[in-house]
Amino acid sequence: MHDRATSGEFLTGLVDSLIREIARHLDRLAATGETAVIDLRSLPLTPADRDQLAERLGRGEVEILFDIAGSSEAWETAYSGVWWVRHYGAGDRVAAERIEIMPLPEMLEPSPADIGNAARRLAADLEELSDMEGLTDG
Repeated sequence: MHDRATSGEFLTGLVDSLIREIARHLDRLAATGETAVIDLRSLPLTPADRDQLAERLGRGEVEILFDIAGSSEAWETAYSGVWWVRHYGAGDRVAAERIEIMPLPEMLEPSPADIGNAARRLAADLEELSDMEGLTDG
């Protein structure tokens, strides 16, 4: 049985099971640190389902816009550790949409290689600054 939403779209009933799945993942994150991702584009959600999910999860205090291999946005839901993440492709069409259950959205976590490169760059910058200071002292 399907409910009719106010927009004329049907609700499939998937949102209730999705919320329960998010709750299980959030409990696991709190207990063990295990993260999870739910690919919303892989689910047969109607626009009314997406609206209902957005309403049920609410919005928290953090919104992030970033440009890594395309434009993306993420916002924390009303539940800390539950993030709604959208990636846009050509023509600003939604290319990926996920619920990420983790401390921060996955794309914001730098890779170990990026951190290593940053450490080397900072060390080189400090060495250059030190050399420049040595020139002005003498």
